[in-house]
Amino acid sequence: MFSRKKDDARGKRTKIDTLIGQNSELRGDVVFSGGLHVDGVIQGNVYAEGDSGSTLSVSERGLIEGEVRVPNIVLNGSVKGDVHAAEHIELAKMARVTGNVYYKLIEMARGAEVNGNLVHRASGAEQELLPSPAEKEAAQEEEVNT
Repeated sequence: MFSRKKDDARGKRTKIDTLIGQNSELRGDVVFSGGLHVDGVIQGNVYAEGDSGSTLSVSERGLIEGEVRVPNIVLNGSVKGDVHAAEHIELAKMARVTGNVYYKLIEMARGAEVNGNLVHRASGAEQELLPSPAEKEAAQEEEVNT
């Protein structure tokens, strides 16, 4: 949708597919693939679809109030909830996390703040994956049918 590209912490180009603008507030869960950039507020959980290799970036003006489960995260704003980065997380100098951070690889700049635990996940360890919305719906239907 947007052709804006940005270098991630490893120098790899990432495409921003979705932008939540500075004056926007979204209430509810967000499920995405590709690149999501947040300048506004999300009141809900943020999930990347499956093993998508997706990237979430949150600017210094961005705020997420809910759980985050994304393979790659570049955080310079605030998250109030647990953060699960299956691959890589970069906490820039304005990053503020109120909750636990689960990571495989972490970069943390001076000034970044985590009010919770930092929990390393070994590369061979099973990652806690959330079911996709379709899988959730199928499981709910199965419960109703039994």
